[in-house]
Amino acid sequence: MNRSSIRSAMLLLLIALLSLGSSMIWQHFSARDITLAEQKLKAQTWLSVLPEKTYDNQPLQTPLVLSTPTLAHSRLLAGYRATLAGRPSAVVLHTQTPGYAGQIELLIAIDTQGRLIASKVLRQQETPGLGARLVEPGNQWLQNFIGTSRQTTPDAAWALKRDSGQFDQLAGATVTSRAVIHAVHDALRYFDEHRQHLLEAGSDE
Repeated sequence: MNRSSIRSAMLLLLIALLSLGSSMIWQHFSARDITLAEQKLKAQTWLSVLPEKTYDNQPLQTPLVLSTPTLAHSRLLAGYRATLAGRPSAVVLHTQTPGYAGQIELLIAIDTQGRLIASKVLRQQETPGLGARLVEPGNQWLQNFIGTSRQTTPDAAWALKRDSGQFDQLAGATVTSRAVIHAVHDALRYFDEHRQHLLEAGSDE
């Protein structure tokens, strides 16, 4: 092999190495950007159950340790504490309950007095046009629970009116409605029973 061929081969090798290095660097930084974008989107979605200016921490970065996560009708998957100026302002519980066609995952935000701030369905497999309407933006049926607590609504009232309870059902979705009511009630009861731990700032940080 003459010198010209050697130089050409070395040049091709150098170009290949530079291309490989550039590709690896691009993948590294793009993967980091993608991860950050995913984290930001998750935070925007999950923390949408908390009113603006009611917290100034990053709740998702310090998950709570939840004892006895299996509840009467649902299972807690995670919990997060929101704080404002270092003082607890709310707790967000991520819960799962069996619906009509599969598991329903909800976020349930509760203030320090045990009142429901908001709830949001993250995942569901319910019937389109019926139970699946839970995920519609501004779902009025879910908004009916805002402000409720076990102090204002006795335990026996946490059921559909057809079951001698207090709540109307989502039209055409009896099983789905029961599941959500039970999950919200479970979350509020869990909060009341574990209030000190859930609100004790710094206990899990």
